[in-house]
Amino acid sequence: MSELHWKTSITDIQPNKISVRGYPIDQMIGKVSFSQAIYLVLKGEMPSPEVGQLIDAILVSSIDHGASPPSVLASRTVASTGAELNAAVAAGILAISRYHGGAIEEAMKLFQKIAERCEVTKKPEEETALKILKGMKESGKRASGFGHRIHTRDPRTKKLFDLAKDLGLSGKHVSIACAVEKSLEELSGKSLPINVDGAIAALLCDLDISPEIGNAFFMIARVPGLVAHIHEEKTRMKPMRKIHPQDFEYDGPQERKI
Repeated sequence: MSELHWKTSITDIQPNKISVRGYPIDQMIGKVSFSQAIYLVLKGEMPSPEVGQLIDAILVSSIDHGASPPSVLASRTVASTGAELNAAVAAGILAISRYHGGAIEEAMKLFQKIAERCEVTKKPEEETALKILKGMKESGKRASGFGHRIHTRDPRTKKLFDLAKDLGLSGKHVSIACAVEKSLEELSGKSLPINVDGAIAALLCDLDISPEIGNAFFMIARVPGLVAHIHEEKTRMKPMRKIHPQDFEYDGPQERKI
């Protein structure tokens, strides 16, 4: 065996056969949702339909957030130069980082830290959250996943939490996120509601997803939105234009019922 030989446990490719984590992909087609397949490839086990439904909701919640986010501006700018779709999408993905989309991973780590501290000390979640947040404030760190530059109360948070509860998937990390929200208001004297990143972080923790891949769910969700913006840029706008980050207006369909 060559010294360059290495192993992978993700996908096995054989003549006329493709198996993802041991499941033949042709048998998955039509029976397994895309969200279930995402969980499978990342976690290694097939999730329940309920888990797939919750992940599906998470992806829908972050599919797009208008024309002003840095990832959209980056994708549109590159698309405006005449670059191919893959280059414009890549530009948008590369703009997703610590301050844009990166809040999920940071919030997951915070919620897990509080959960672990509660387990050791047997102290209530709010007391533990307040103590940790005070330490963060003293060291100049902020809690990710709370507050929003546009929304005073993110409409996606309640919907995701309600769905998780209905599906029987709401656990201790959702409770901890709510404890952090209360503690932040006590410390700052102002309301900093859980935003969609914080909600997703809590739900991913309850699904036992590793924080190191938490931001991947934002990236996966946002790609279709980026493609839509890129296509609009290429088909509706003049090339090499100056793109103002705020001076634009929405002229699409008015509110419609599902």
